[in-house]
Amino acid sequence: MTDFTMTVDADGVATITWDVPGKSMNVMSLAGFAELNAHVDTALADATVKGIIITSGKKDFAGGMDLNVIAKMREDGGAEGIFNGVMQMHAILRKIERAGMDPKSLKGGKPIVAALPGTALGIGLELPLACHRIIAADNPRAKIGLPEIMVGIFPGAGGTTRLVRKLGAMMAAPFLLEGKLSDPKAAKAGGLIDEVVAPEDLLSRAKDWVLSAKEADLVKPWDAKGYKMPGGTPYHPAGYMTFVGANAMVLGKTMGVYPAAKALLGAVYEGALVPFDTALKIEARQFTSVLMNPSSTAMIRSLFINKEALEKGANRPEAPDQTVKKVGIIGAGMMGAGIAYVSANADIEVVLIDAAQDAADRGRAYSEGLLDKGISRRKVTVEKKAEVLARITATTDYAALAGCDLIVEAVFEDPKVKAEVTARVEAATGPDCIFATNTSTLPISSLAKASARPDQFIGIHFFSPVDKMMLVEIIRGKQTGDRAVAKALDFVRQIRKTPIVVNDARFFYANRCIIPYINEGIRMVAEGVEPALVENAAKLVGMPLGPLQLVDETSIDLGVKIAKATRAAMGDAYPDGAVDEVLFWMADQGRMGKKANAGFYAYDAAGKREGLWEGLARQYPVAKDQPDLTLVQHRLLMAQVLEAVRALEDGVLTDIREGDVGAILGWGFAPWSGGPFGWLDIIGAARAVEICAALTGAYGARFAAPKMLHDMAASGATFYGKTALKAA
Repeated sequence: MTDFTMTVDADGVATITWDVPGKSMNVMSLAGFAELNAHVDTALADATVKGIIITSGKKDFAGGMDLNVIAKMREDGGAEGIFNGVMQMHAILRKIERAGMDPKSLKGGKPIVAALPGTALGIGLELPLACHRIIAADNPRAKIGLPEIMVGIFPGAGGTTRLVRKLGAMMAAPFLLEGKLSDPKAAKAGGLIDEVVAPEDLLSRAKDWVLSAKEADLVKPWDAKGYKMPGGTPYHPAGYMTFVGANAMVLGKTMGVYPAAKALLGAVYEGALVPFDTALKIEARQFTSVLMNPSSTAMIRSLFINKEALEKGANRPEAPDQTVKKVGIIGAGMMGAGIAYVSANADIEVVLIDAAQDAADRGRAYSEGLLDKGISRRKVTVEKKAEVLARITATTDYAALAGCDLIVEAVFEDPKVKAEVTARVEAATGPDCIFATNTSTLPISSLAKASARPDQFIGIHFFSPVDKMMLVEIIRGKQTGDRAVAKALDFVRQIRKTPIVVNDARFFYANRCIIPYINEGIRMVAEGVEPALVENAAKLVGMPLGPLQLVDETSIDLGVKIAKATRAAMGDAYPDGAVDEVLFWMADQGRMGKKANAGFYAYDAAGKREGLWEGLARQYPVAKDQPDLTLVQHRLLMAQVLEAVRALEDGVLTDIREGDVGAILGWGFAPWSGGPFGWLDIIGAARAVEICAALTGAYGARFAAPKMLHDMAASGATFYGKTALKAA
């Protein structure tokens, strides 16, 4: 079985087809690179071959590099192994780029065109960038781009160097530094590719270009005499401003904690000062430095390998296929409406029920609004909108639930209301229907008492807004059966989100870790820590939102409600009285957060955040002596991380992969770290215990290191051991 095959037609055009056996999407391996190299050598050496088309035998071109290849290069030879492996890739792509032409005269080469039938990501675009022309099929669903930065690396197979030389640093920045993806027409407009043609004309147009190409069409601008980089090099007046701006932009967005962004900037800046082939060596050197950085290892592991494994059902129990055909959603508020949209968008028939018809209609209208927005952005067609809306039935009639194989209840967080809904649903549905409650705090096992079929009762915790948030937390109650878990996992896969499965406990996993983070920030305000220090310390360690902004976003009155319920449940053991003092006072002032345009932050009439509210300092004066930045960061990080470890110790969390992926996707835990367990592996258990001891002495038992951490510190163990990038 081979990844690449080659045929030569009667007109002397060789077609190299990429079609990895057993994969729905092509990914590049070392073996694949070797096959491609051999076919290119054969075609260039064959006098009867006039040119080459590189295309795919699948509906898409390629999804990127097999990251296990990178892991193997590192394991086999460390930094030297990575550098040598990357330089071998550069050599193959450079061979394609020069295509047999004389190195001095730049004549005598054979035209090579990339014909992309669909999505082309990562190496799937870096390979075409080395070709002499890129032609893509007009496929609106295709995505073209270089998303490597999103998983902690950057384009290291020539993509960085070629794109900057092709577009200039400023125009290339969104594609390199933000991982921007484009459909074919947008990719052409942005300069990534050269042509867009009808899908049925793709190969014929590629062949026509090969047969009509002139020698000048084969010479890349950077190989031609007198080449000047678009926008200027760093020492050019215009280029100087570009690079200064790019540096400021990257630091502003990354806060300096993402090594890949720094390395990419270094490759671009240094590479712009030297000849092309030297720039490729610089790119390889910077790429190697990133791959040897534990942060990038952790990001790749969590955001690519482990995330993909969970999405493919890594922890799915043995059960027949549980594909959802018809879902009933009870409650048409923001959450229920969002669930209805993602379900209908995934070709699932939806019944959306609310107590009043106008409320149900508003829930359906939410989908219409999102689809209209998609149409305005040319992401959705009018026909697609009609199809999606046709799948949503908005009603008050529970009889419409007949035939549903899954129910998702999304009513108020009130056990009595949820119990009433459970009884009504079970009376209207068949005996095999799975019932899922969307709750963020209420124990599933308690809610399941209202069900006649507790083995078919499960928790599915969506995050708001549903259409944007990728994580779904599935909660197994004490009596939840395997089929219910399988149904929930299959449903989450259908709606193209990432699931984690946890066992039942107060706050489950995500909220168990988020709440201590928010509370620690509020505690510091009460202690007299400068609120701006709290917020900026969080951002400088990689959190997307500071704890005060986060509580504003989620609403202060919700925080009050959770605090009161938790205090009632825990009694004298309740540990957060100091937090409640601040939270309840804010609520008494009518400052309920962003939704009220008044919270820890001040807002203008349009709801735009203007800065921290001045009244906070009047009620909680800022102390003269402020803690140092690292101490504040340790408090904020450990508040979350220790809860993650305790969740694992308590059996709520059963897989560290779910703990890390869930933390990053659920509440944005410092993605550079790979998640709480990834961060602990980076600093080491011994260092974590040391930090905990200092914090416990100063601030109390909430920072006490769990036994698991103490044991790991004593033995030198890590959470991921030697699995590194292979942790799948």
